[in-house]
Amino acid sequence: MGRTTMSGAASQGNLEVATLGGGCFWCTEAVFSELRGVESVLPGYAGGTTPSPSYEEVCTGRTGHAEVVQVTFDPKTISYHDLLTIFFTVHDPTTLNRQGADVGTQYRSVVLYHDAAQKATAEQVVQELEKEKIWRKKFVTQIVPFSVFYPAEEYHRDYFRRNPSGGYCQFVIAPKVAKFRSHFADRLRSAPTARA
Repeated sequence: MGRTTMSGAASQGNLEVATLGGGCFWCTEAVFSELRGVESVLPGYAGGTTPSPSYEEVCTGRTGHAEVVQVTFDPKTISYHDLLTIFFTVHDPTTLNRQGADVGTQYRSVVLYHDAAQKATAEQVVQELEKEKIWRKKFVTQIVPFSVFYPAEEYHRDYFRRNPSGGYCQFVIAPKVAKFRSHFADRLRSAPTARA
């Protein structure tokens, strides 16, 4: 598969783009794919220095890239603020370079902002959620400027939907999706696409 980079623009017509890393991109893609107002979710790599990295290269932790998702959404249906609130609820933003058993800089919690407004919103949401103490510890999420996004290999796309009975899907992704569905039932696009 040829690698392409995607625009750094925060908006595409009436839609906006968010680039977020919260551990394994299979998990974050599965959650955001069910969210009303989200037009598309694409797993990939961002935040590092190696051009056009492969999954195997990113797994070494030497590329500087994180596993991320690029979310294209309709701000008339869901705001960037609300998108981030969901993001910070469904992954642990207090663990450095780790989500559960997934360890390494590629699994770091990161918001790659596309413009000054997204940066300000991300900082605001972190302050709000730390004040509410939805997590016991302080957030370690990086809030850094977006530069380039490399889409992941085709087999990573829609991973949970295509592999619902796989071990990782059952024991790691399904609980995260279930938590999302429980906390944000009013935000679901429609009936869930895979049983959790």
